[in-house]
Amino acid sequence: MKQRLWFIFIVLVLTISTVILTVSVVSAQGPTPTADDVNAIAKQLYCPVCENTPLDVCETQACAQWRELIRQQLADGWTEEQIKQYFVDNYGARVLSEPPRTGLNWLVYLVPPVIILAGAVILFRALRAWNKPAAVETEAGPGSASEADESDEYIARLEEELRTRD
Repeated sequence: MKQRLWFIFIVLVLTISTVILTVSVVSAQGPTPTADDVNAIAKQLYCPVCENTPLDVCETQACAQWRELIRQQLADGWTEEQIKQYFVDNYGARVLSEPPRTGLNWLVYLVPPVIILAGAVILFRALRAWNKPAAVETEAGPGSASEADESDEYIARLEEELRTRD
């Protein structure tokens, strides 16, 4: 009878310990990353093999493997920054859809707004110049009276010819 009780006790202890271990292992894994979680990171990376193709839409086998690698890294608890840094370490900064804001890469962020502002200033000045009437010369310089007489004589002849044609 004692042997039977010891046997039942050992089986019970082993069963409870395996249940506890199974529950702790399952809960430690956490939820499986969804395709949206993977694509949120893959969207920020470019395929190292194909030029100018985001990793989330690339159809190559290599990209499918990299997306699966991202899924595994997310399941292992890696952060988005750690995953991106992993790809930069292995394939260079060209895999990032947004260049890092260091060194000369700052020009990518500074030059376009400066060009847009300069263009707006030039456009504003050009529009202001169009709206201003041409300055009329008030001082009569030498020879300006004769030019006015010639243009008046020409206009008078032109008007006379137009009247006679009607």
